[in-house]
Amino acid sequence: MKASDVKKGNVVEHDGTVYQVRDIERSSPSARGGNVTFRFTLYSIPGQRKFDLSLRAEDELKEVSLERRQAKFSYMDGDNFVFMDDEDYTQYTLGPDVVGENAGYVVEDLEGYYVQVIDEAPVGLQVPTSVVLTVTDTAPELKGSSATKRNKPAKLQTGIEVQVPEYITNGEKVTVNTLTGEFAGRAS
Repeated sequence: MKASDVKKGNVVEHDGTVYQVRDIERSSPSARGGNVTFRFTLYSIPGQRKFDLSLRAEDELKEVSLERRQAKFSYMDGDNFVFMDDEDYTQYTLGPDVVGENAGYVVEDLEGYYVQVIDEAPVGLQVPTSVVLTVTDTAPELKGSSATKRNKPAKLQTGIEVQVPEYITNGEKVTVNTLTGEFAGRAS
C-alpha cells in the first residue's frame, strides 16, 4: 500500500514491527507539488511504543490485517491473562507485556474487552473506557472535617491506586476512567 493511501487506524508493518497509525501529517515543501511527504505517528502492537516515520507519497507500507475479537477475562495463569472469545470461545493467553498498563483494568464478568489478533496470535488488549472496581484499602473518612472536598488514595482490587473522594469506604464499588486512570464516580 502506498504511503499516500494509509489512513488513521490502519495497522502496518515497518522493519519487522507492527504498528497502528494514530496520526498523519501531510506536507508538500514546494508550490509545484514536489516531494509530498507523510509523517506518521505510529504505536507498536504490542507495547504501545510511539514511533514517528516520514515517507514519500510513493513509498510502500505493508498493511497487516488486525482482527478485534470481543472477549471476557477468564482467569490468571501465572502472570498471564486468559481471555475467552465471546463468539467461538477461543482462549487467548496474553502475557504481561501485551496487557501492559491495562492490567489494572482487567476484571471478571465485564463486557467490552477486545483482544487484538494478528495471524491468530493475540498482540494487544483494548479495555473498556470505564471499569467498575472494588475499593480494598483506603483510609476512613475524617469525622468533623470541613465541607471541602478532599481526595485520598484508595487501593482497588486489581492493585491499582486512584484518588477518591473522602466519603468512599472499603468495599465500595467505584468507576474508573481507563483513559485517564481517574475516579469517575460511585458505581451502583
